[in-house]
Amino acid sequence: MGWLSKGKVTRFANELAQELARRYSPAMEKGEDRKISAKGISNILEEIYQRAVDFKHKENLWFFQTATLGNSFRWELKELGYSEKFIEIATEGLVVYLTRKASASSVQSRSAEKK
Repeated sequence: MGWLSKGKVTRFANELAQELARRYSPAMEKGEDRKISAKGISNILEEIYQRAVDFKHKENLWFFQTATLGNSFRWELKELGYSEKFIEIATEGLVVYLTRKASASSVQSRSAEKK
């Protein structure tokens, strides 16, 4: 029934943010460290977003749990020192990705049920 604890969702969101920080640090984002291409950043974010989608499906997250995931991700990025602009873009991408993937899955499920 989706009785996953808020703590587990928050820990997972923090893990995602930490993974992002390992691969694309706040120093890199601010230009203080080595450079990475926009495509490289996009690939990193997409891999993180896909992990979130997999987690959402595995744990059968409800709407509020998904919102908790997005908010926790945002706060951890802030804590890590990313710029507000980057935090907004990364978090919006996460939410859109979770929503889009969830919508696509439900459409596929309904199509399979009709057959």
